[in-house]
Amino acid sequence: MELRLRGKSIASVARDLDVLRSTVTLVSQGLRRSSKIEHALADAIGTTPEALFPDRYPAEEEPSTTNT
Repeated sequence: MELRLRGKSIASVARDLDVLRSTVTLVSQGLRRSSKIEHALADAIGTTPEALFPDRYPAEEEPSTTNT
């Protein structure tokens, strides 16, 4: 995972957040949701939660420009 390339690990993210490593693992695998953990993982690799977990953050639809 890219965390290792950035000098981080699941365990270090868990320590930083004071949560269980297994909790961070479950979120990273998509088995659980946690905005706090998703943001921490994204920050650790220098991206956004939306880019890291695109299936969890669907793109917002463009507002309709038709007049009714």
